[in-house]
Amino acid sequence: MKEKVSFMENFIVSARKYRPATFDMVVGQDTITNTLKSAIKNKHLAQAYLFCGPRGVGKTTCARIFAKTINCINIQENGEACDKCESCLSFNTLRSFNIHELDAASNNKVEDIRSLNDQVRIPPQIGKYSIYIIDEVHMLSSSAFNAFLKTLEEPPSHAIFILATTEKHKIIPTILSRCQIFDFNRIKVEAIVARLMYVAKNESVTIEEEALHTIAHKADGALRDALSIFDQMVSLCGKKIIYKDVIENLNVLDYEYYFRSVDAALKGDVSTVLMTFNEILEKGFDGHNFVAGLNNHFRDLLVSKDESTLRLLEATPAIRQRYFQQAIKCPVDFLYSALEIGSNCDVSYKSSKNPRLHAELSLLRLCRITAGSVEETEKKKADNKPLNKADNDLPLPSKSEIVRNAEDQEKREPARQENIAGKHTPVIEKETRSFSIREIISGTEEPGGKNISSAPSQNLEKTASPVLKAELTADSFASAWKEFTENLKGEGARILSMFKTIRPEMEDEHTIKLHLSNAAQKDIFIQNYRPKLLNFLENKFIVSELEIETTIDISETNELLYSDEQKLNYLQNKYPVLKDFKKTFNLDIT
Repeated sequence: MKEKVSFMENFIVSARKYRPATFDMVVGQDTITNTLKSAIKNKHLAQAYLFCGPRGVGKTTCARIFAKTINCINIQENGEACDKCESCLSFNTLRSFNIHELDAASNNKVEDIRSLNDQVRIPPQIGKYSIYIIDEVHMLSSSAFNAFLKTLEEPPSHAIFILATTEKHKIIPTILSRCQIFDFNRIKVEAIVARLMYVAKNESVTIEEEALHTIAHKADGALRDALSIFDQMVSLCGKKIIYKDVIENLNVLDYEYYFRSVDAALKGDVSTVLMTFNEILEKGFDGHNFVAGLNNHFRDLLVSKDESTLRLLEATPAIRQRYFQQAIKCPVDFLYSALEIGSNCDVSYKSSKNPRLHAELSLLRLCRITAGSVEETEKKKADNKPLNKADNDLPLPSKSEIVRNAEDQEKREPARQENIAGKHTPVIEKETRSFSIREIISGTEEPGGKNISSAPSQNLEKTASPVLKAELTADSFASAWKEFTENLKGEGARILSMFKTIRPEMEDEHTIKLHLSNAAQKDIFIQNYRPKLLNFLENKFIVSELEIETTIDISETNELLYSDEQKLNYLQNKYPVLKDFKKTFNLDIT
C-alpha cells in the first residue's frame, strides 16, 4: 500500500512534465517567440507586455521563459537562456526573488494592487530586472485597474510587467495603450499531433495516428487540454491506445457514420439515413453534435474537391484518401445544397420543440437533393417526346409534318411502291386543297362531308397529296420562319417571346445563322428546337446539306465577352467587312 501511494505521489501530469523551458520548445507560436528573442537580443524591452489568447496555448509559459531569459547573465547567441548562471539556476529551482507571480482571479481588490505597488519599489537582488507576471488580469476590479494604472505608466527602471488574459476585451483601454500586445493563436492540429507523438515516444506509449488526430481535434487548439486527454487515455488503456478506445472514451462520433450517411443521401436511401441517425441517438450521442459534425463533413468534402484547398483538411493520410474518393461522387451543387440545409438545421435545432424530428426532416431534404435533380432531368426528357394525343394546351403539328406522315404511310404500302414489273409507280401530282389541322387531329368532318380520321390511308393520300418543294431563298426563308414561329404558340408565352427576339439571317443557300440575345436562349434552342427547325426546313425546301448556326449578339446585350466566338461575333457586327474577309479566305477560330 505504501508503494502505491509513493507511486501516485511521484506522478506528474504531462502538461507540467513537458512544459517548455525554452523559446524553441514552445509549440505553434513561432512569431511571438522570435519577436521576444529579438527584443532581448537587441535590448529593446518594454515596460509592460500583454499576452492574450485562448486557454492552453502557452501564455503563462512564454511569460515565465521571457522573465527567466531577460535576467540571464550569459544569454546565448540564439536569444535563449544559458541555464547555468545563478539567475537561471534559482529560477529552475523555484527560489528566484526577481520573478513574482500574482493570480488576479484571487487577488483582484484594491488592497492587493496597492501591496504590489509598494513591492515594485524594491530593486532585484540578482540581475537587472524584477518581473511581475499577473495572470488572468481581466479579473481585476475597476478600482484595482485604476490603482494599477499609475504604476504601469511610470514604473521603476528595473520593473517589467507581463500581463496574461483570455479575455482582452474586458481590460480597460488605458491599460491596453500602455502595453505591447501579443495575440496567441490556437495551435494547429498538426502541431499538437507532433507534440503528442513526442510525448508518447518518451513515455513508451504506442498510439494510433487516427487516435492522435481525434485527441487533437477534441482539444480545439489547446495543447494543455490535449496533454490532459492523453494522460486520461493512458490511464484507461495503458501503454497501447487505439482509435476505437479514444472515440468511445471521449464520446466522439466515428468518421464512419458521416461517410455512411452521405453515401446513402447520394443514393436517395432514406431508410439508411434515418436508421443511422437512430443508431447514433441510441448510443447516447447528442443529435445536435451529429448535425454539426455532418456539416463539418460536408465542408471537408468541399475542400477535397480541389487540390489547392486539400491542405485545409486536417486528417490522417488514410482519412484524406476516403474524403477524396467520396468527394469525387458528390457534385458541387449537392455539397452547396447540403451545407445550406445543414446550416439551417444547426441554427434552429435548439429552438425546435421536437429536435429529433427537425433533424430527420433535414436528413430527408438531403436525400431529396439528388432525387430532385433526377426528376427534373426526366421531366426535360419528357418535354422533348413527340405528342401522342390532341390537347388544346399542347402545340399543334405543322402542315409539313402531316404531309410527311402521309408520304411515309404511302411508302409502307407495297401496292403503291412497285408495280408488277418491279418499277416504281409514277407520282401523280394532284391539286392540293386547304384543310384544318385541328380537324385532322380531332377527327371532325371537312366541309365536303368526309371524315379524315376515319378514312383509310388511300383517302388520306388523296386529301394530303405530296407538295412540291420550293427553292430556299431569303424571302422564302423569311416566310417559313414566320410560319415556324406561329406553330410554336402552344409552347407557351415564354418560348414564343424568345423566338420573336431571335434575328434570323440567311448567309448562303446552305447556312442559316440565328442571332440570340443570351447564352440561356442558345441552350434552349439547341437542345429543344434546332432539330425541329431543321426538319421543318428540309421538308419545305430543296436543300441537300443545311446548317443552322447560333450566335449570341453581344452588341444588343450588356454581357461581357468571354469566349472567342463571342468576341468574333462582336467584331463582325461592328465591322461587317470582317464577315466577307472570313468567307473569302475560309478562316476559322483557332
